[in-house]
Amino acid sequence: MKPYEEKMQKTIENLETEYSTIRAGRANPHILDKIKVEYYGTMTNIQGVANVSVPEARIVKITPWEAKMVKEIEKAILGSDLGITPNNDGKNVILNFPELTEERRKELAKDIKKKGEEAKVVIRNARRDANEAVKKQCKAGEISEDQQADEEDEIQKITDKFIKKVDGLIESKTKDIMTV
Repeated sequence: MKPYEEKMQKTIENLETEYSTIRAGRANPHILDKIKVEYYGTMTNIQGVANVSVPEARIVKITPWEAKMVKEIEKAILGSDLGITPNNDGKNVILNFPELTEERRKELAKDIKKKGEEAKVVIRNARRDANEAVKKQCKAGEISEDQQADEEDEIQKITDKFIKKVDGLIESKTKDIMTV
């Protein structure tokens, strides 16, 4: 039971991480989490080579520890799927977040729902795997049919709990995106 529940929990954590990278019209330093820059031959997160701050609601300021990294960071952001053009003043890279249009909000809401549905599929697959393991135990004579039914009920309760968490995350992030 434990490994399947842990897999479901990791799915929730992964979904939360995915959602943190979706920008809601406000500056969020986590949108940079997946972007890497080359730093002395090693691909490194931007947070590993610079200070990232949010001086205003719609601005992310990236201050590299080394001046030569300004161009590298700018290039990495341009090459990413952020959809924001970075500006630099020679010492900092500045990202200005425009107000989201209604159309873009709806697109993001669809994307949020899609990622949520994908997470639900992973959770249901874990349920299926857990049920199959219980059936194998029953066939092998390790547990009785009554125990099998109890285990399957417990697996379903755990699955329902995690599906409800995913629904809550979808609803919360969609509300966040749709709020102007």
